[in-house]
Order: sequence, then structure tokens, then C-alpha cells
Amino acid sequence: MRKDSDNPKFEVSRSMVAQYKGNDKLLLGIVLGVITFWLFAQTTLNVAPAMRADLGIDENWSNIAVSITALFSGIFIVVMGGLGDRIGRVKITLLGIVLNAIGSFLIAASPTGTISFLMLGRIIQGLSAACIMPSTLALLKAYYEGAARQRAVSFWSIGSWGGSGLCSLFGGAVASTIGWRWIFWMSIVISVISYLLIRNTPESKVETADANKSFDWSGLTAFMISMVTINIIIGQGSKLGWTSNFILGMFIAFALAAIAFFNIESSKANAFVDFKLFSNSTYTGATLSNFLLNGAAGTILVTLTLVQKGAGLTSFEAGLLTLGYLTAILATIRVGEKLLQKWGPRKPMLLGCSITAVGILLNCLSFLYAWQYMIASTIGFTLFGIGLGFYATPSTDAALSNVPQDQVGAAAGIYKMASSLGAAFGVAISAAIFTGLSSENIVYWHELFIGRTDNVDVRFAAAAALLFNLFMTLVAIAAIAKTVPKKA
Repeated sequence: MRKDSDNPKFEVSRSMVAQYKGNDKLLLGIVLGVITFWLFAQTTLNVAPAMRADLGIDENWSNIAVSITALFSGIFIVVMGGLGDRIGRVKITLLGIVLNAIGSFLIAASPTGTISFLMLGRIIQGLSAACIMPSTLALLKAYYEGAARQRAVSFWSIGSWGGSGLCSLFGGAVASTIGWRWIFWMSIVISVISYLLIRNTPESKVETADANKSFDWSGLTAFMISMVTINIIIGQGSKLGWTSNFILGMFIAFALAAIAFFNIESSKANAFVDFKLFSNSTYTGATLSNFLLNGAAGTILVTLTLVQKGAGLTSFEAGLLTLGYLTAILATIRVGEKLLQKWGPRKPMLLGCSITAVGILLNCLSFLYAWQYMIASTIGFTLFGIGLGFYATPSTDAALSNVPQDQVGAAAGIYKMASSLGAAFGVAISAAIFTGLSSENIVYWHELFIGRTDNVDVRFAAAAALLFNLFMTLVAIAAIAKTVPKKA
């Protein structure tokens, strides 16, 4: 990290850096803030059936409620990263923590028979994640350096990837014992603790001559319209009909908004997505593969829904299949850090994605007997966790280490936008494939499925949706091989 004398743009004094360098209180607060999204908000991947039954909503709306948090996080994460650079990363982080508490309250208090509280709460949780993710990454770069920063990134990754690993088991356990609403009451408590740990941190922001320049509202509006319309298309297309007037209108709106977005961002000096960042191939490879690998989160939703619908497991029993995933990812994130230090980012990123692909492939084997599939799935989730553990720190460090210091907030925002949008679209597309094919009468491949025959449609639909997740992981491998240089 540069000293103040070398970089006057940063409002972090040398004494502050000395005081907070390697500060574990700050790091704990940051990790707990990250967990509010990846652990508590992502529990919907497993407890969606219980929420759906309690609130009396249909499966299509339930699928949208699951994916919409990551969608809104992705839409606004770059904006909040840029705001953190300009008005203060600590302020934006604390704002995100407060928003999470509000969103969690709305979800926990959702009345039966209505979806409005749930949807509003999930949207606010998405805005919360948009505040927390880029600003906390920028704080890590501001207050940690060298090996200490890599250690801090590893713990940040434990909160992120580890939280995503624990969410299914945690959510299932809570939902099966005291009820799914308690997940979000607990999230409020964690938010309060995180807020208290971070609130006295000295502010970190960029002092620039153009700090008061106008914001790119036109670009953001076009981006929001394109993202929301494509999510509606994915979530409602099979229900309303792909050639219905409404869906066709959404297609037109998406195309026009996407074209407008690229034209606006290419011509504006203050574009909220700076395409020039992608001139660095390492940053491009890390961000693109991050989008694709996060898209594989659909594996969790589809597999756990399959064993609940097809094999009659409870949400807690289903969550137990991911125990190896949680253990593996927590055990291997620091290994990924060591591999980064030894090899550079390319090899551990490729190795991690390859192991993840094998793990997803094992979850695709839905033609087996239920007990055989559960064994294959448990092994598959364990490999999934090992792969993500190898990938997480090298990818994040590669993204942060290859951008100028005064752009780190925006760059981190784009990187985390890739995470959120990848998860949103991966889950939405996986759910759409699974839901759409589950209602079809599959007659051509019945002989491939052994055991019960009354659930073949659900098993076939799950296999198709999981193969989509495998495809995204293979594309991630190709992207890394093409863009990330062989030398460290």
C-alpha cells in the first residue's frame, strides 16, 4: 500500500494505517457484515420450499424471490463501490448493515398470504449487499498490505464462500426446528454486532478533483431496466408462454435497454461501469470466471430441491448433503492463498474450477437410486467446496492487485457485481429449467432412471438444470486459460 506522502488522494493518515493495519476487530466486523448476505440471505436456496408453503405463494414467484436479492445487489454494487470511493467506504458499509437489518425484519415479519413484504425485504437485502461487498474489499486494501492483506482477503472469502457453504445446512436446521423466520431475526442480531465493531473505524475515501461530478444516472437506468426485464423473462417465460405478448414485450425492452447501456457507457467520461478496466486481461479473466463460477450456485438450489421433492427429505436433511462443501471450502481457502503465493493466480484458479466441475457432474447423476444419489451428491458438494476454496483468494487478489489504487472501489464493485449477477442469473436460469421441465411428461428417457418411476420428470429436470451449471463452469475454465497469463 502506498504511503500518504506517495498518494495524497487517500484520506487515510499514516497513523491510522499503523493503528488499523492487521486490526482483527475491524476484520471480524467486516466478515460478519459479509456473512449477513452469504449466510443469512442465501439460506433461501434451501428453505424456499418451507417459505413457499408458509406464505402460500407459487413456485415461480418463489424462484424470483430467491434470485432477486443477488440481482439487485448486482445492479447497484458498482454504484455503491463508486460512492464508497467518493463519500467514504466506512459510511457505505454501515449503511449496508442497517439496510440488511431492515430487509431481514420485513422478511421475518412477512404475513401469510402475501408476497409484498418478502419481495421488498429481499430487494433491500440486495441493496445491502451492494453496499457491503465492494466497500469492505476496498477497506481491506486500504488498511492491510502484503501478506496481511492476503490473510484478510482469505478471511473475507471465508465469510463469503464459507457463508454460502454453511447457508444450506444452517437454514435447514433453523427451518426444521424453530422456523425459517428465525433465520432473519438472527441476521438482525449479527448486523448489530457488525455495526458496533466497524463504526469507529477511521474513514477511507478517495480525494479527487472531480468528486462532485454528476452521476451516470442514464447508464444506471438502462442497466437496471435490462437486468430486471431479463430476470422477468427467465422467471416467468415458461409460466406465461415464451411467445406471449408480455414476454415478447420484455424481450424488446431488454434489447433496447442493453443497447442503450453499452452506447451510454462507451461515450460517457463518468460511466458507472468503466470498460477501460477490462483492458487488463488478468482482471478480465478473474471477473468473467467469477461471474460464471457464481452462476453455479444454481447447483445448490436444484440439488436440495430435488432431494426434498423427489426423495422426501426435510430441509435439514437436505442441508446435510452440503456438510462436506462447508468443511472443504473452509479448509481450503487458506490453501488457495498459499497456492497463490507459490504459483500466482492462474494455476489455482484453473485447478479450482476443474475440481468444481467434477463436483457438479456428480450432482447430475439423478438417474441413480436415492441412496446412491445422496452419496454421489455429498462427494460432489465436497469437491465443489474444495474447488471454490482453491479459486476464491487467487481470483479476488488477482482482481484487486491489477487496478490503480484510486479505482479499487469501482473495480471491486464490478468484480462483486459479477458475483451477484452470476448468482442471480445462475439460480434464475437453473430454477426456470428445473421448474419448466418438472411439469413436462418426459417419455423418452424413462429407461435411464432406476428406482422409483413416479418422480422421473423431477429427476430429469434436475439433471438438465445441473448440466447447465456444469456448462458455465467449463466456460469459466476456458476464460481463465485464455485471459490470465501463465506467469505470476
